[in-house]
Amino acid sequence: MVTFSSISKTVRFIRRNSNSVLTHLRCMSNVPENTVYGGPKPQNPSHRVTLTHLRQKHKKNEPITMVTAYDYPSAVHLDTAGIDICLVGDSASMVVHGYDTTLPITLDEMLVHCRAVARGAKRPLLVGDLPFGTYESSAQQAVDTAVKVLKEGGMDAIKLEGGAPSRITAAKAIVEAGIAVMGHVGLTPQAISVLGGFRPQGRNVDSAVKVVETAMALQEAGCFSVVLECVPAPVAAAATSALRIPTIGIGAGPFCSGQVLVYHDLLGMMQHPHHAKVTPKFCKQYAHVGDVINKALLEYKEEVTNSSFPSSAHSPYKIGATEIDAFVHQLQKSGLGDAASAAADAAQKIEVTKSQDVERQ
Repeated sequence: MVTFSSISKTVRFIRRNSNSVLTHLRCMSNVPENTVYGGPKPQNPSHRVTLTHLRQKHKKNEPITMVTAYDYPSAVHLDTAGIDICLVGDSASMVVHGYDTTLPITLDEMLVHCRAVARGAKRPLLVGDLPFGTYESSAQQAVDTAVKVLKEGGMDAIKLEGGAPSRITAAKAIVEAGIAVMGHVGLTPQAISVLGGFRPQGRNVDSAVKVVETAMALQEAGCFSVVLECVPAPVAAAATSALRIPTIGIGAGPFCSGQVLVYHDLLGMMQHPHHAKVTPKFCKQYAHVGDVINKALLEYKEEVTNSSFPSSAHSPYKIGATEIDAFVHQLQKSGLGDAASAAADAAQKIEVTKSQDVERQ
């Protein structure tokens, strides 16, 4: 018989341990006991990078790390490495979708990339690019698109390109709507029609002054950071000195507050001719992952072709001898003689292989 005293003790125990129990449930409630695939470990919310963290790093002159990534696996890698900012860039148009420019990618396509990254990267600040054609018409259009990127894409902030008056107005409107904005000056890939291609900026006096002035205008509009792309190092140094907010350089020399590279570029995943065509000159390859991938695919193809894969080591799911006999019998009863023979032969080959493996040991 359950007494009032025993119920009270149980309630007190649950109350004392409620936090640890709930934490355990949050971590485990969606993971089957006999799961086949594992994922990243749950992240500690207190370790999430915020604008406050970035400001603190900037104040201490600690360089900020940013990487552009487009999917769940790359986001998990960034998470594990402790990268500060993950940019879901419209460069996915070129790197992932195979276009020659960033212009064709749509907002819906960007949102797919944003959601995938948000599921994988729990630590970095997540910034989503506003794709071409989704914020230029009016400040209201810009705000509406930015809201979508946060609500439907799971981002923490957005990035927009350029420093024309309409872009400054758009940035200001988005900030006033309560959304953090990262600016982008110098080479702005969405403006290649005007720039005449992917050309570095700031290489003469007028252009260099324009880079600095545009960065300052974006700061005044409320941007928390500005990307400086493909400008000479002294110009980037001047902009960084003139601003109170951090600059993130890409092909802009070592004097910025931080640096950004594209995941595929820095890992050396440029084996496809298109990737080689769009890989920027300033990119340092920290690995040659493309070579490793090609080698692995060729080995896989060879092993499948010569029937050495999968071996017994990669055929983990077993069925007992009694069950096999019953299975073969049932197949024969159903008129599936060939299938019954195939099952019996396979079971016999597995036993022979197992015996050979034992002898080798």
